[in-house]
Amino acid sequence: MKFDKQVDELCVNTIRFLACDAVENAKSGHPGMPMGAAAAAFTLWTRHLKHDPNDPFWPDRDRFILSAGHASMLLYALLYLCGYDMTLEDLKSFRQWGSKTPGHPEKCHPPGVEMTTGPLGQGFSHAVGLAAAEAHLAATFNKPDLPLVNHFTYVLASDGDLMEGVTLEACSLAGHLGLGKLIVLYDDNGVSLAGSTSLTFTDNIDLLFKSRNWQVIVVDDGNDIEAINEAISAAKKDLRHPSLIRVKTKIAFGSPHKEGSHEAHGAPLGEEEVQAAKKNLGWPEESSFFVPSAVIEYFNRLRKKWKDHHQKWLKTWHEYKERYPLEAQEFERRMKGILPPQWDRALSQMEQVNKPVSTRKVSESILQMIAPHVPELMGGSADLNPSCLTWLKGFGDFQRPDPHHRPISGEVGGGWNYGGRNIHFGVREHAMAAFVGGLALHGGIIPYAATFLAFADYMKPAIRLAALMRLPVIYVFTHDSFCIGEDGPTHQPVEQLMNLRSIPHLTVIRPADADETKEAWRAALLNREGPTALIFTRQEVPFLDRTIIASAEELHRGGYVLWDSSTLTPLVTIIATGSEVALALQVARKLAAESIRVRVVSLPSWEIFERQQTAYKKQVIPPTTKLRVAIEAGVSLGWERYVGLDGIIIGIDHFGASAPYRVLKEKFGFTEERVIEAIKGLLK
Repeated sequence: MKFDKQVDELCVNTIRFLACDAVENAKSGHPGMPMGAAAAAFTLWTRHLKHDPNDPFWPDRDRFILSAGHASMLLYALLYLCGYDMTLEDLKSFRQWGSKTPGHPEKCHPPGVEMTTGPLGQGFSHAVGLAAAEAHLAATFNKPDLPLVNHFTYVLASDGDLMEGVTLEACSLAGHLGLGKLIVLYDDNGVSLAGSTSLTFTDNIDLLFKSRNWQVIVVDDGNDIEAINEAISAAKKDLRHPSLIRVKTKIAFGSPHKEGSHEAHGAPLGEEEVQAAKKNLGWPEESSFFVPSAVIEYFNRLRKKWKDHHQKWLKTWHEYKERYPLEAQEFERRMKGILPPQWDRALSQMEQVNKPVSTRKVSESILQMIAPHVPELMGGSADLNPSCLTWLKGFGDFQRPDPHHRPISGEVGGGWNYGGRNIHFGVREHAMAAFVGGLALHGGIIPYAATFLAFADYMKPAIRLAALMRLPVIYVFTHDSFCIGEDGPTHQPVEQLMNLRSIPHLTVIRPADADETKEAWRAALLNREGPTALIFTRQEVPFLDRTIIASAEELHRGGYVLWDSSTLTPLVTIIATGSEVALALQVARKLAAESIRVRVVSLPSWEIFERQQTAYKKQVIPPTTKLRVAIEAGVSLGWERYVGLDGIIIGIDHFGASAPYRVLKEKFGFTEERVIEAIKGLLK
């Protein structure tokens, strides 16, 4: 397709002023970056991005992530011009209730928006996971003559993105892994919201990224479409290194009084300044949401090119299905997010664990049972495999392919290559959480990430985004309470469990024993409506004889009656989670021996329990119970929901200490004697 410089300029200015008009109309927004980065984004979307507005979800499309989500109108203008499900009326309703054009991009709203962005650094970091997913699926499914998976991940990032710590972690990991199909366009305009970047950001970005094994290309003029085009082409040729294209731009380009000023970052230019900018760039001054006919015709022609890309892949796909029907069936299943038939057969045949064991150790055994039957399961830990026990034994490492590496005997995936399923994240919890979010965004992979529960705080921003986007990510958090003992309060989670419960759409499960741990993993893999956090112990927990207490399958209702001392309504209901369930049972049996009617409720997941019908919840935790007691080795805040204001909460509202965990349980009141004393004190 031939390109016309005059039409190119019309298109770029159309993008600029659609963004300006929308921000002005909304009386809020960020016009500066859309005006400055319009040429770079236009070049990428029209010269390089492989996409099809008529089928935004086809598997081998290129992915575009607007990491600088505040520049959302840049993306919306492109979606509109390219022919996605977007109208001028949608642009006019920018930032309004119920619109398709929220202030920051939201995944699939409309289709064509690949990811929810806005928290800076997260788009960049998730894109590393997207690129890793492409590399893994290509290594798994591609044939020498049929490249079924062969696409790029592009990012448009800002100064703010590059300042964030999560970006530095992610770029280090991407460079180490050699993810050559990851290309980041950096809008280097020298301005942040509060002023010049020289106030806070004087890093040598070129050297920083080169030191992390990235290719760095510099474009001195952000309006030079040919130079930007050549830079992207050069980046695409280097498949051994991710690429950073540093594009020197001017924020609010064309604005006579605000070009290059931080005043244009996060506020409308003002009606007079918009008119002045239009005059300055030869645009109709009184126009609003104006799209020249030449621009419409240009993008109409482009749609044929994009459709041809898609049709070419469909031809490859049909040939692939004919020649490799089993692999094609497997690829289709994975991309649809459907679990394999009888994937949990090994779980159903799992032998009863009849001795004390930590739930993290049980989780390790379960992972080994699941891994052969769920080949899309992939993940790792933040340099904590020996502690979190989340290694998939025999399934290789996801690493930059090394021709000199000899696979260990029996290693599936050939050792060090992109086909391996074990990811070494290093001590990079921020990036790890974003990385697995990117794997889930791509599709075809069920990702998990593991670390100690105390370090969930490092992961919170990405967990929150996974919940916002309803991504089926599994987080494995071990060392779940002060019972990790001697490591002391820095490693002993207190508030983290309740913090996780506060995140909408995140399902938190803290199992009490081996049987509940098995069901917790089953629930996590079945959950396609959002992320799941599995909370496991370091210390051994007692064996709970399921022949005399309720079945752990009740975990799938979130909470259930584990044991009753009587068929009558209980006088006392004790509610517990995780390792404290055994304590609750011990206390209940001693109270029952004194003719006190008592019930024990295991409540491994508040979120699942709250999804049950009200009648069931009242049946499990009767409102007529005289006294309700909660026992959990974490902050007490929140348990009022289940025990009421006159109930008892055995929790820990202070930091822990360094000592053997049995000593800590005694000091912090997690003993039979202390709990019984508290209960009897209120029963008098």
